Parts: sequence; C-alpha cells; structure tokens
Amino acid sequence: MPAPLILGSTSPYRRDLLARLRLPFECRRPEVSETPAPGEDAQALATRLALAKAVDVATHAPDAWVIGSDQVAALDGAPLGKPGDRNGAIVQLSAMAGRTVVFHTAVALVRNGEPARQALDRTQVRFRTLDRATIERYVDAEQPFDCAGSFKCEGLGIALFEAITSDDPTALIGLPLIETARLLREAGYAVP
Repeated sequence: MPAPLILGSTSPYRRDLLARLRLPFECRRPEVSETPAPGEDAQALATRLALAKAVDVATHAPDAWVIGSDQVAALDGAPLGKPGDRNGAIVQLSAMAGRTVVFHTAVALVRNGEPARQALDRTQVRFRTLDRATIERYVDAEQPFDCAGSFKCEGLGIALFEAITSDDPTALIGLPLIETARLLREAGYAVP
C-alpha cells in the first residue's frame, strides 16, 4: 500500500485537478511566505515556493508524500502576483492586453528521508487586444482576484486569449498533471 498522499495547498483549483488522478489524498495548508527574494525571477520563485510548500507540510507528516505547487506569471520577465481585488485585476489585464505572458507552474513531491522530485511547466499565453470595457465586464463576471494573471482559463477567461502554448493544459489552472502523474509513478503510486 502506498504512503499517504497530501496536497500542500488549500487551492480548490489544485484540489480539483489532483482529484482527476483518482488517488486518495488530503489537503493541508502550508505556512510559507510567497514574497520573492530580491532579484528572484518567476521561474526560480515558482520552483522555490513549490518545494518550500511541500517541505513545510512534510515536516508535520513524516510518513506521507506531499505535493507542493506554485505558479508565477511573468510579463517582460517580471513576476506578477495575484491581483487581490477588482482594481488590481483590471490593472494586470490592461498591462497584458495584446501581449504574451509566461506562466511558470512548478510542482514538487517530497517525503522525509527521500530525495525531492520536481518539475516545471512553462506555458505561454497570448492575450488578445482588450479594451477597458471588455476587461471590466470580464473581471465583474468572474472575479479572478485569487488567480495569477487575473483570469480563470477553465472558465470565461479563455475568451481573453488569442493562443496558449503548453505541454500540459492543466498547468495553467495551477497543477501540471502530466508531470505530477510522472512524479507520483516514480514514488510508487499506481497512476494509469
């Protein structure tokens, strides 16, 4: 019987994605500061935070495998945080309109006494040209205040894009399932 599995996240998006793999798991909140280190780029930040979240939860569950994940969007190489509110979402979407944004989604699988397993997905999203009225209509309809990039691609946010380039369509939602399934198989889980 495989070790218990914990998702080191309380994100409903990540929880729903991991449930697709049909493995029993529980969710626990990691206590990790998401503040970027000085000069830390988006890829390094996502990778560091995914590992830190998994390690934090694993310290309280020594027999379990713990999944940590983090996503950081980058516009012109600069990390974008979650908007937090309506105005923040409008500002972010206005800045991204007509441009390409790169989303770095990292995943880490950790168990005490085992080497950490990690992966990173890089997804490019090309936004269509968006006017203020379109942005406000979208933000008011979906309220994506807790989402990197100020949109929900699994919902109405898909209408904001011209194209998505990715090796894993689930990564943009918050957990790259192709890589997560590979890491879990490496750890001994039976994932089809």
